[in-house]
Formats: sequence, C-alpha cells, structure tokens
Amino acid sequence: MDWLSHLLDISPVRGQLDIRCSYAAPWRLDEKAAGSGEIPYHLVLAGSAVLEDPAGGPPQRLEAGDILLIPDGGAHVLHDGSGLPPQAHHESRQLNLVVSENHGNGERLELLCGRFVLTAPHDRLLRDYLSSRLIVRGGGSETGHTATGAQLLHLVSLMRSESAADRIGGRALLDALSTAMFALTLRLASESASVPTGWLALAANARLQPALMALFQQPARPWTLPELADQCHMSRATLARQFQETLGRSPNDLLTDIRMSLAAAALKQTSASTGAVAESVGYQSEAAFQRVFKQRMGMTPARWRRQAQAIAR
Repeated sequence: MDWLSHLLDISPVRGQLDIRCSYAAPWRLDEKAAGSGEIPYHLVLAGSAVLEDPAGGPPQRLEAGDILLIPDGGAHVLHDGSGLPPQAHHESRQLNLVVSENHGNGERLELLCGRFVLTAPHDRLLRDYLSSRLIVRGGGSETGHTATGAQLLHLVSLMRSESAADRIGGRALLDALSTAMFALTLRLASESASVPTGWLALAANARLQPALMALFQQPARPWTLPELADQCHMSRATLARQFQETLGRSPNDLLTDIRMSLAAAALKQTSASTGAVAESVGYQSEAAFQRVFKQRMGMTPARWRRQAQAIAR
C-alpha cells in the first residue's frame, strides 16, 4: 500500500457529519474544543467565512469549496468578517442531521460541520503529525484541473445534495462520504505547492518517499539511519536533516510511533503475549518494549490491554 493507506490502516478514521448551517450575514460561530480523539471539520459549500487565529495571528478567509480541519481539536471562531453583532440563529433536527439557520438578506453562507473520529491511542499518529489548523483550497479553478481536485469537487457536490435532501439512508451515506473526504483532503493537501510541516510536507518530498514507505511496509525491521539513507540515495546527514525539517521528528521517532500503534492494536485485538507482540513490532527485548510503550502510551502494555478490552465489551 501507499503511505497514506498504510497510515489510515494503522489509524482508522471515521467521518461524522453533524450540522448543516445556512446563515445570512452577520453571523458568528464559536466552536468549543473538541472531544478526545476528534478532529473537527468545516466544509464551505457557498459564500465565505473568516477563521480567527486563537494564537493572535492574522485571520484567514475561507471560500466556497474550502475545507478546514482542526487536528489539535482546539476551540476556534468563524464569522462573516463584517464585525457586526451576529443575528440569532435557530436549530432544527431533521431525519439525518441538524440544520442551523438565521434570517436576513446579507451574503449567505452554506456550511457543513462535522468531525473525524479517531481511535486512541492511534490518533497520535495523525494529530501529532499534522498542523493545528489545516485549510485545503478545494474551490479554486486550478484545483479542478488536478485528478484529486476533481474527485474532491465531485464528492463535495454529492455531500451538498445529500445533506439537503434528507432521504432514507442519508446519515450513513454522509458519514461514509465524510470518511472518504478525509483521505482526499490529505491527498490534495500533500499535492499543494506549499504544504505545512508534518505528514503532508514529508509526503510532498519525493526524495524522502522511499524511507517513508520502508518504515510503513517493514516496521519490525531494525532500520538504521544509513539503511534508510541508502533507500533515498542520500547521505545519512542529509536524510536526518530533511526528516527533521519536514516532519519535525527523526526517522526513529516516526518508526517508534508506528510500532507502538501496531502494538496497541495487537494487544487489544489478540491474545498474544506481551513478548510476542514486542517481537512482532521489532523488539527482541520485552523489557525494552515495555519501557518504550509506557513512555509513549502513558501506561504498561498489560494495563492498556485490560482497558482497551474492557471498553470493547
């Protein structure tokens, strides 16, 4: 599999559409921090919105077709940009989702709001390796000229019509489309001319692709920096520097996170001993595995297994 398919296989994501908004300006949305293991998303269907930076940076404008992800799950504010007091809005529950509306004659915003639900502790492989705010420009004319952009435009069009129709089976379809949108959004972001640091920057660096694929395809192999550098036909100093600059972590850090996610899944889903799980993800010493697992996951493998299996019952 390619790197993104490997990543989503290790860290499954389930999309969930919650609300369709239809607002005339002036309007404002104050979104609270998301729950554990959730990445909120906003999809602009029509009109525009302004995203305020909670850190005090310049606001960012979202146009029709743009998709906003909040990987850190933090509180955030969207508004129309007028600075006027927002009009009151009301909510009504339909068959498949909640509709939030206001009344007025100003420019109208059509917005889909939902979340991507990740399973702990695998969510760290996604949330910790993505920027805190990710905006994917899906509405520009240049986007539709790429294969991924055209796919995303078709998917958004289907989500728009399905969310407006409120037909039988709509909730299942909207959630499935949301899940597919996550993969397409990351794919399109990785193809952008200017990608943020983390997964997307690493994926956009063609020279590092062989090392990335090697770590995902053979995580149990005792990879060394020279071996990974050979995969990329570069010196180990160059590989180490480029990994740090693009991902913000070393190849060994990434390999450890992949191994711990695989080990956590094995402990939850199988009855294999801790030693067998340790060996399956590349550790010859069970003590070393236990030490790293506790450091990354915050608990011993045995405790993680008990908690995960109790939740699954």
